[in-house]
Amino acid sequence: MAVLSKIRQRSFFLIVIIALALFSFVLADVIKSGSFGSNSNNIGSVDGTNIASQEFMKKVAQVEQQAQQGQNMSSTQAMNTVWEQEVRSILVGGEIEKIGLGIGDEQIINVIKANPYFSQNPQFLNEGGKFDESKFKEFVKSIKNDPNQDRWIQWKQFEKDAEKSAVEQLYYNMVKGGVYTTKAEGKFKHELDNKKADFDYVTVGFSTINDDQIKVSDDEVMAYMKKNAKKYKSEETRSIDFILLEKKPSTKDEKDLETEFYNYVNGGEGVPAFKDVEVEKLAAFVNKNSQTPYDSTYILKKNLPIEFQEQLFNLTEGEVFGPYLNNGNQSLSRLVGRKSNSGAKASHILLSFDGAQSPTSTRTKEEAQALANSLLAQAKSNPDGFAALASANSDDPGSKDKGGEYDNIAPGQMVPTFNDFVFNNPVGSIGVVETDYGFHVIKVSAKYDAVRLATISKKVEASNETIDNLYSQASKFEEAVRGKNFEEVAKTSKFTVLPAANIKSSDEYIQSLGAQREIVRWTFNNETELGDVKRFETPTGFVVAKLKSKNDTGLLSMDVAKESIGVILRNEKKAEQIKKKMTGTSLEDIAKSSGGSVLTAAGVSSGNPLIPNVGLEPKVVGTAFSLAEGKSSKLIVGNSGVFMIKSKKVSAAPALDNFSTFITQEKSQQASSSQSRAYQAIKEKAEINDNRARF
Repeated sequence: MAVLSKIRQRSFFLIVIIALALFSFVLADVIKSGSFGSNSNNIGSVDGTNIASQEFMKKVAQVEQQAQQGQNMSSTQAMNTVWEQEVRSILVGGEIEKIGLGIGDEQIINVIKANPYFSQNPQFLNEGGKFDESKFKEFVKSIKNDPNQDRWIQWKQFEKDAEKSAVEQLYYNMVKGGVYTTKAEGKFKHELDNKKADFDYVTVGFSTINDDQIKVSDDEVMAYMKKNAKKYKSEETRSIDFILLEKKPSTKDEKDLETEFYNYVNGGEGVPAFKDVEVEKLAAFVNKNSQTPYDSTYILKKNLPIEFQEQLFNLTEGEVFGPYLNNGNQSLSRLVGRKSNSGAKASHILLSFDGAQSPTSTRTKEEAQALANSLLAQAKSNPDGFAALASANSDDPGSKDKGGEYDNIAPGQMVPTFNDFVFNNPVGSIGVVETDYGFHVIKVSAKYDAVRLATISKKVEASNETIDNLYSQASKFEEAVRGKNFEEVAKTSKFTVLPAANIKSSDEYIQSLGAQREIVRWTFNNETELGDVKRFETPTGFVVAKLKSKNDTGLLSMDVAKESIGVILRNEKKAEQIKKKMTGTSLEDIAKSSGGSVLTAAGVSSGNPLIPNVGLEPKVVGTAFSLAEGKSSKLIVGNSGVFMIKSKKVSAAPALDNFSTFITQEKSQQASSSQSRAYQAIKEKAEINDNRARF
């Protein structure tokens, strides 16, 4: 009691101490997570303008909601969409503010009038069907005076968005309007396209040397990237190695389900044998024991599982087939009934006429009928020749090339009179019917039965025991691999290591894994160090990933760079080896020393520097225009190999007095890309901080 009394006497001090301890704990966590600073509530910033995460995520939710009505969109896709919208809005908005661009109230009304909701809404149209501005203003006034001011707030936001969109469009129109093409540029384009060169050449392709004979180091790739840094700019990226233990059913799971199905075959554990279930109770029995509900329809043989068509179709009534595995489902089927005349095969000759539906002939109806009767007589006298008659005379493009044949016709599939003839007449019947499409000479070739099956079906899935075992394997591997060689430990455990490179902070998908935003966030977490390993559970299985590399250089990751730059550097080295083979002063000498041939390229232009059977070679074609007639070039390293050329002739472009066509083409081409080029130029100069990796 004395102790409790002392505690009560010092309760104030205890509260203070506990509060300070809690504050220290929280403060440490805040500092550790980096969320104490000014960026804690921002998704990012553009030229010093913060993008608040709360408002940002509201917009993301709206985009997701809107997308659900039309197409599927994940949270990450919606986030990336809104991010691009926000960045564009801030950057373009800044440019608009600099030049003082804006629109007045009357212009805003004109913008709103252009919206189909208003321009075509009878509420805002006058008697002549034109937009009535006074009705529109009265509508806005009614919203403003509405006691429920939520509508007015929404309307003001709509006006604000409409104004913003209109001003941005005005800005881009000004950019486009500033594009100008001079007469000199038009003339230059005319000459590029129409000045032609003829030349002989010898080439030795890079493909004559195998890639594995040429080594390119990572240092060489990095040096090339740094030299051409603007061309190979990139966001920060990450690369990982990982193993995936898929949640697939084990052999034991398959056997267990098969055993369960044999209980349905033989009966047991309070379950009657499937063959002994009364017909009127079959539907209830199937629905109780199957993941797929009872299907009472009759099925043609062609629609049964291909692998088991014969067995299922040839069952006797009440007979059971299975268990059998079909599309990952363990199944057991019982024949409930068989129905004849459920499908048919027939051939026809369509004779269209002027006035029929979708006519394909100008013959009269009387002519079509007469021809149909004539072909009917021929078909009856020689039924085996029906296919030849159809191929020669039918106006039905869907069956003409197949001798007029349609197989597996279901009742009701064809137009009524056609359907009735096929299903109401025996096999071998030949006759004429009329439909909206014309006259048909029809031959009934076959009739098919259909079967009704009662099928118990359950998907073969990984059991809890199997999933627990996979979890245990993943956990043990995660522990075993820490601080050790990932590939070696995986090899020992008989796991396959898969790579995923060039992961960006805004990515959602990881190759071979699908949507894995959690893994992407982990790779960009400030606390995740190179070599760190972590286990993740995904819908498809367990993943153990190792952060293999971080690329914060602002250039492409090495994995990606080696694919493109490696080719360039390899070809440079190949070119040096090829040059040593191409010795001599003439094309004939070069061809002899290199084992090549002297070839000719005629009528090649600078505007389209394509050498037939070689490809685009702008360096080679450019050299051809610079050579005097009859002169040979030095060795040229092109896109596909090393060349030497000899000029034969350069034909000047035809003289023109007016270059307006070329001026218009060039201006149109430049104007169409001006918007994207202008925005890209603004974006490249901007300072953009992107914190999406935290979300």
